[in-house]
Amino acid sequence: MRSLFLMFLPLILFMGGCGDPGLRDNPFLTDYNTPFDAPPFDRIDDEHYLPALEEAIRQHRDEIDAIIDNPEEPTFENTIVAYDNAGELLRRVNSVFGGVRSAETNPRLQEIARETTPMLSSHSNEISMDQDLFERIRTVYENRHDKDLDREQMRLVEVYYRDFERNGAALPEEDRELLKELNERISMISLQLGENVLEETNNFILVMEDEEDLAGLPSGVISAAAEAAEREGLEDKWVITLHKPSWIPFVTYSERRDLREEIFTAFINRANNDNDYDNKDLFAELIQLRNQMARLLGFNNYAEYFLDIQMAQNPQNVYDFLDEIWPPSLNRAHMEIRDMEAIIEREGHGISLEPWDWWYYAEKVRQEKYELDEDELGPYFTIDNVKEGNFILANKLFGLTFEKRPEVPVYHEEVEAYEVFDYDGSHLGILFIDPHPRPGKRQGAWCGTYRSGSWENGERISPIVTIVMNFSRPSGGRPAMLSWSEVTTYFHEFGHALHNFFAEGRYRRTARSVPRDFVELPSQVLENWAGEPEMLKLYAKHYETGEPIPDNLIERLRRAEHFNQGFDMTEYLASSYLDMDWHTTDHGDEIDVLAFEEESMNRIDLPDEIVPRWRTTYFGHIHGPGYAAGYYVYRWAGVLDADAFMAFKETGDLFNQEVAERFRKYILAENALWEGMEAYVKFRGREPEIEPFLRQKGLK
Repeated sequence: MRSLFLMFLPLILFMGGCGDPGLRDNPFLTDYNTPFDAPPFDRIDDEHYLPALEEAIRQHRDEIDAIIDNPEEPTFENTIVAYDNAGELLRRVNSVFGGVRSAETNPRLQEIARETTPMLSSHSNEISMDQDLFERIRTVYENRHDKDLDREQMRLVEVYYRDFERNGAALPEEDRELLKELNERISMISLQLGENVLEETNNFILVMEDEEDLAGLPSGVISAAAEAAEREGLEDKWVITLHKPSWIPFVTYSERRDLREEIFTAFINRANNDNDYDNKDLFAELIQLRNQMARLLGFNNYAEYFLDIQMAQNPQNVYDFLDEIWPPSLNRAHMEIRDMEAIIEREGHGISLEPWDWWYYAEKVRQEKYELDEDELGPYFTIDNVKEGNFILANKLFGLTFEKRPEVPVYHEEVEAYEVFDYDGSHLGILFIDPHPRPGKRQGAWCGTYRSGSWENGERISPIVTIVMNFSRPSGGRPAMLSWSEVTTYFHEFGHALHNFFAEGRYRRTARSVPRDFVELPSQVLENWAGEPEMLKLYAKHYETGEPIPDNLIERLRRAEHFNQGFDMTEYLASSYLDMDWHTTDHGDEIDVLAFEEESMNRIDLPDEIVPRWRTTYFGHIHGPGYAAGYYVYRWAGVLDADAFMAFKETGDLFNQEVAERFRKYILAENALWEGMEAYVKFRGREPEIEPFLRQKGLK
């Protein structure tokens, strides 16, 4: 679950026209005149993006020049605030382009991205290393204690000065020029890596022509496979794709071991097929460039550079954390292997457990030990039920309400728009929900913004937030039924959305500025409510009868809460180790990607039966800058979210209003004022303890 709400630049209102007649009809360059000033997706064509971005870059450069050319002495207002406000049109266009390109791309958008990525990278480098601008910011920074700045203003000055230092503004000219070249090449590689993974995901399908190929599959999986075949133009056949809602149910239930191996092998070898979409050489180059960049900036490796501003602070602290939870996770995984091997031996097939067997035999263990299977749960967890569960939780904790707004334009017919109201009935923002996989949508789930919340002339500009998922589709005349993993993913992304809605702050840069290893706390904490009996009764209702989930099923679900946690933890931690190893190692001149990956996994004794959740060639989290050297953050934040949820549990009230108010204030709203641990201590009264996390994951 990859959370991406930081990747989109903030979006605010842009008023006014443009002198070029060829740009006057571009919807980005005029008033939107849409409900809630949402992007006019119904009027935006692919060809609008490039000229709008070019114009936005020009305007942004003019705004920066105006700051530099100001004859007055640099002040907080004429330099820091002016810089914070600059680039309104660029934020406006980039947020839409980035959001649509992730959720509904096409060859033309990819072509535009290849043209604009170096353009945007060059523009960013030009500004972040501009010596005249940096000198004005440095002047304000060095005199900050002599000015009457409040805490938020002081932090804004310090964060911007740090940004410029980390972007190379303080380097000698020769090094700055080299850094610009590195940044531009890095941005292009990151773009290409993602495009290759999307192509590889879409290019493979498993076609089944005989009914015997369907052995063991539930009716819902068969119906979905038949509908997928129809979309491919294949009559009287069944298709399994590399999208998780397709291949995971297949490997969970299919009795055809050879087909399980085929689809699983295709999945874990994406962008590793020595074809036009192979990522090995590209990733090797990316790692070299990142480390070169880090050394220019005074760090030994890229991990040191990234972690310098995170809660973890340095690579050793990350390794220490991973090393603490790896042994109990590995022990639990070996217990799960033994359970599955016992079933294999009892069945007498004479086979050894392989990675493509894990889901199949794990499901048998679950049914045998806990009398629980997804088919029994599914009717209670329709996609609408789970959506309603999130709305109910937001209402009980924070008083929010939601109203569907079909008049708001959307970029795809499957997307729904909701107006969000605060506890006092005031407008809080707009929420887009995009639930299902499509060929133009990258894999995973994420939260983004088409407009970040901000303030303008003392008036709040409300956010427009989007949560994007790849969940099971309706099939066989039945509504979309989510697996338990998809249920918790929904709550996770909804938690990111709440963070966007609640974030306060007068300035864009710090309004929701939190360390990467803190940012998953607001999302992951909501997962804790999903399986609580009191919460389940409110939203888990049978789609046919409307009856709430029965107590005996809740009890079996609760008994199975630690089911497969060894696998879940080890496959995740394996990728976290791999990420850290990539970004801490001095690789020399040559990198053999597969050999390095194998060496990394051997070092931690990853069982042969388990493959890392993300292998290098399709490890999207680290292909871009957001989670590179930072994939560990989900479990780091897991310690925070488990401890934070205990603050509610300890009161005996799952929806305790006093605790919810503190959580909203310190964790979600006042990010402009506090660093990660400062904020957490203000909420909890102390630093987090690891015990609730270990118990939650069945590791203690």
